Amino acid sequence: MDLSKLSKPELLSKCEELGITQCKSKKKSELIELIKSKETKVIEQDTPNDNIVILNADCMVELNKLEDNSIDCVLTDPPYFIDKLNNNWSSAEVNSDVKNSHIKHLPKGMKFDKAQVKNLYDYYLELSKLLFKKMKPGAYFLSFSSPRLYHAIAMSCEIAGFEIRDMINWTYTQNMPKGMSISHIIEKMNIPKEEKLKLIDEYKDYKTPQIRSCFEPICVAMKPIGKLTFIQNELNFKTGLLDFSQKVGIDHDRVPANIITTEEYNESYDKNFLVSKPSKSEKGESNTHITVKPLALIEHLIKLFSKKGALIVDPFLGSGTTALACKKNDRKCIGIELNTEYYKISLDRCM
Repeated sequence: MDLSKLSKPELLSKCEELGITQCKSKKKSELIELIKSKETKVIEQDTPNDNIVILNADCMVELNKLEDNSIDCVLTDPPYFIDKLNNNWSSAEVNSDVKNSHIKHLPKGMKFDKAQVKNLYDYYLELSKLLFKKMKPGAYFLSFSSPRLYHAIAMSCEIAGFEIRDMINWTYTQNMPKGMSISHIIEKMNIPKEEKLKLIDEYKDYKTPQIRSCFEPICVAMKPIGKLTFIQNELNFKTGLLDFSQKVGIDHDRVPANIITTEEYNESYDKNFLVSKPSKSEKGESNTHITVKPLALIEHLIKLFSKKGALIVDPFLGSGTTALACKKNDRKCIGIELNTEYYKISLDRCM
């Protein structure tokens, strides 16, 4: 991020997000230096152990410090640039800001803005180009997305040089329909009351075009292995091949598929696609993050796409699920989280 392009109010907001106080009287240049210093500062005593490193910083800054061809796998749930659901999320701000959604009682993130696709593409292309340099040949780049933004994620990865090898659908049933009734709009129309009532009855079953979303696509990108065979690349870098000993299904006897479920709801799906159900307590009582992924889901992905001892990087760590999964499964992890609130939650979960 080019801090010099931000206005002073934007810089002050960023300072507040990073926990920098007593800076309102400072000049723009001084604010930029404070932010840079905060973003690149690593507090050693906050590192859970030698293999798990959690940083409160800008991922672009920290990723640039890593050696080229050093990362075995990247697994992340990036900011989508939906309403205020960006990389400066604050649960308190999102949940209290009425302007964050066009109807105050609607779930956050429902507002449709075509600009968000371009913003996400531009940002993710920059990130993908950087990760392409830092990842080993055959390393997998796994990105969670949403159905209407998946194409921006996939295209940015592909344009940056990655191969799109697959798309995994994480399927679930616990989600609210987001189509909005239009009755309240008809009520405000400047037409006779009888005509309003007629229209309301005629369109009582029609809603805005947002059907119930019951899956999240995961973009499976891989850094090309060039002219090497997969076994040659494996012997050189320990990447590229998938571990099919990782079984799925309610009886743990089915090979991995590009559909994953973490809840029981259908006999056929349960037999073929179920990963261990998450416990109710795994999120933690103090975890305020609004898009926490099930630990079992993240564990399944890192075991399938990496090996013990591998370096896993999560540029948008959120509340720390990737780091916790790595800690439990003998992987190294560098997790980067810009939001101070979620950074602290990550540390608490991984200590």
